[in-house]
Amino acid sequence: MTPPTKANLFSLPDPLPNLEVFEPLFDEGNCLIERIISTGQTTPAAEWYDQERDEWVILLQGQARLAYEDGSETALERGDYVLIPAHCRHRVVYTSKEPPCIWLAVHCG
Repeated sequence: MTPPTKANLFSLPDPLPNLEVFEPLFDEGNCLIERIISTGQTTPAAEWYDQERDEWVILLQGQARLAYEDGSETALERGDYVLIPAHCRHRVVYTSKEPPCIWLAVHCG
């Protein structure tokens, strides 16, 4: 059996890419845990995420804002988390560049 590999959620690629980074940390069965690094990226205005599974997401670093199809928004600061039910149409309308946003997302259900 291979021993576990140590990693750090706050370690960033150097240099940071200009694209949003989606890094699967665990993907098995009906559960995906991923780290997301955002540096100013947002969801295009005409697009919505409409996911098959519930998503619990925590913002570990930075500031961000989520918008929902009903017109409401959620501002997130370091340590804030939200549960987005399956098929709740949402989009990312703001992510800070400095500091970069580090998200931890858990998709399940």
